[in-house]
Amino acid sequence: MSSTPIPSTAPFNEEEIARLNQVMSNSTPLQRAWLAGFLTGYDVGAGISPQQLQYQTQGLAQALGQVQAAPAAESKTSEPLTIVFATESGNSEKLAADMAKAARKKGFKPNVVDFADLKPADLTKAKKLIVIAATWGEGDPPARAVRAYEELMSDAAPKLDGVEFGVLALGDTAYVDFCGVGKKIDERLEALGGKRAVKRVDCDLDFQTPASKWIESTLDTIAPAPAAGAPASGQLIEVDFGARAPVSDAPFQGEIVDHVNLNSSRSAKETYHVAIGFEGDVAYEPGDALDIYPTNDPGLAEAIMRVTGHGKNINLRQTLVEDRDINTLSLKSLEKFASISPNQAVRDLVANPEKAREWITGRQLIDLLAEFPSRLSISQLYDVTRPLAPRAYSIASAQKEVGDEVHLLVSAVRYEAFGRPRLGVASTYLADRVKKGDKLRAKVKTNKHFRLPEADRDIIMVGPGTGVAPFRAFVQERRAIEAKGRNWLFFGDRQYTHDFLYQLDWQEYQADGYLHAIDLAFSRDTPQKVYVQDKIWSKRKAVIDWLETGAKFYVCGDAKNMAKDVRNSLVRAYADVKALSDENAEAAVRALESEKRYLTDVY
Repeated sequence: MSSTPIPSTAPFNEEEIARLNQVMSNSTPLQRAWLAGFLTGYDVGAGISPQQLQYQTQGLAQALGQVQAAPAAESKTSEPLTIVFATESGNSEKLAADMAKAARKKGFKPNVVDFADLKPADLTKAKKLIVIAATWGEGDPPARAVRAYEELMSDAAPKLDGVEFGVLALGDTAYVDFCGVGKKIDERLEALGGKRAVKRVDCDLDFQTPASKWIESTLDTIAPAPAAGAPASGQLIEVDFGARAPVSDAPFQGEIVDHVNLNSSRSAKETYHVAIGFEGDVAYEPGDALDIYPTNDPGLAEAIMRVTGHGKNINLRQTLVEDRDINTLSLKSLEKFASISPNQAVRDLVANPEKAREWITGRQLIDLLAEFPSRLSISQLYDVTRPLAPRAYSIASAQKEVGDEVHLLVSAVRYEAFGRPRLGVASTYLADRVKKGDKLRAKVKTNKHFRLPEADRDIIMVGPGTGVAPFRAFVQERRAIEAKGRNWLFFGDRQYTHDFLYQLDWQEYQADGYLHAIDLAFSRDTPQKVYVQDKIWSKRKAVIDWLETGAKFYVCGDAKNMAKDVRNSLVRAYADVKALSDENAEAAVRALESEKRYLTDVY
């Protein structure tokens, strides 16, 4: 240790520096580590207890290599644990990270793998394997997981003899194939010779509690036996020096500062630009989404109260409007209702699962209650519903340009089915039930898998309808930082005159030199309908040229049809422009995906 460890340039006077040098020159590594931990807590006002400070001292000193840890009675190498996640919205990924953190305390050495990067052959090396998989849409794997999922399900998948596994499935009971991907993976791992170590759990939208319990019990079940003399798991300390969860991860209250229907009065659509102002440390990046905490249509809540015999209960009305999902009708809710209803007809329906699935398709909770009248208690009505979950919308602004605001692009969902009007919960909440000056709750939902590349990299953006939202944020960001990379947008909707969303913005970005190309597909303006995938095909040579020189390709919007059609169009483009076989053209697009140059944000 130098005799003068505090330099003369330090922000102290000469007398203070002399006193500090006197203390530091004779200090031990442990004492310096203690001071470091103390100052960390002192600076953030954490109010660290003596015991916490001792843990921090030991942890920091060991991390810096300044104090040699006391040898364990019998040291034992951590046991490997492979945790694979398949995610679209980020929930599976977050759970995988949480499980990895908990696993370290149980004596594991976890390796977290994104399904997008998985090579099924590598699973043969996993002694213990956990898969956390989300189901997307009508029983599909998340877009980024498709390649590895198909390989795992194929005849070429490797044998997994000796691999112990467990599967945690995430899904939405609003869809018929609830947790279908997780169920199929669970069955497939067993078919490949794996040994199921724990029973699969299928989680609905309110997954946090059951998922946490499954993670805890699974780790207890598969945890390696502690070495003789090793500390109990409860004594393991994971040191966190003043780390704080990002403020953006917590809900905040925003105020509607702008609310405009971007479609003309003659359009068949309603698409709203909603600007939300906020105060405080809320941060987001282009590509992120915003969770909106909506309320239900009060008219629907009152209709449900009437058919269940609770027409004047004010407290129940508030609960149904603010807290419960009163739209969704799932097989699970149908079964719960049949178990408490005296109506034999609904019991007969549930007794035939295939007929029950067919009956609930397109129907909502009010249809069930009206079709099979039953007076339910408040607790029974509560049990038949599930918590009202937030809805995520792609952010349509760059914070570098709009400051303390966040912009959304929201298409109001309205239709009729089975003789009743239907309203999208969050979309009509934002379109109808909040206006300029109103408050709402929201939370930033980070999407690190849909990020802009380096400032000098070209990008191609495909976003019809509200799928264009994140690309407005992309171009705003690139203009704010004066990025040199070129930007090309493919946008489509119904009619140029009535449905050209953010038209003035795109024209402004072109004039400023930050939108280098824009191709438009308005399907109702021509005798033969034209979509964004058709425009990609017509510009295939230029598209392939951009990709061959390093451009990134982004797709946002409808997952069921548009995203698949766009990908197929790009495969065809490679085959035509590069004179490739269908198989090699598919391989070219898969290479883009594996290189993270073909990115999707679909719904």
